[in-house]
Amino acid sequence: MRVLLADDDFFITTALKTILEADSEVLVCGCGRNGKEAAALYASLRPDILLMDIRMEEMDGLAASEEILRQDPAAKILLLTTFLDDEYIIRALKLGARGYLLKQDYNSILPALKAVCSGQTVYGSEITAKLPALLAGQKRFDWEAFSIGARELEVIRLVAQGMSNKEIAGALCLSEGTVRNYLSVILDKLELRDRTQLAVFYLRNEPV
Repeated sequence: MRVLLADDDFFITTALKTILEADSEVLVCGCGRNGKEAAALYASLRPDILLMDIRMEEMDGLAASEEILRQDPAAKILLLTTFLDDEYIIRALKLGARGYLLKQDYNSILPALKAVCSGQTVYGSEITAKLPALLAGQKRFDWEAFSIGARELEVIRLVAQGMSNKEIAGALCLSEGTVRNYLSVILDKLELRDRTQLAVFYLRNEPV
């Protein structure tokens, strides 16, 4: 797994490089000091994942994410910051970042990188807890445009609430097999990989 780091604090970059490369599966292929350098390095190095701070000089991490994703919509960007800022979280969601973690939780960084590399979307527990309140009141999403019916939307809503397949089955009086079938069809319709992406998709697009 080739990881590009971007942070304006040299000591943090050095610490992250040391922590990550302690795992034999990880290679830090480059380090940028701001969003502008991150965008340029991403274009030249094409890493598997970009692990990037948000508040940086010249160009911040969100602006850099927007530029990179415009050029490469499949880019895997994991934002790492000390700030649990509502506006930052919403912008990260809308831009399509694959994750948002707080720097304080260093132990979660490597597992999060591996999860993102495998196609998952990762948001720290502090961020996930804030999403319903942050996204309340936004314009209603057109689920019918994706052929999502009322029953399927109920399943999606319960997934977003953190329910397991067994709990969803009990709540909707369905078998677990039926719930699994619903999820498979829903993920296919929305072109999503897993239930985590589905939950984030729902919270990003549906008022709570």
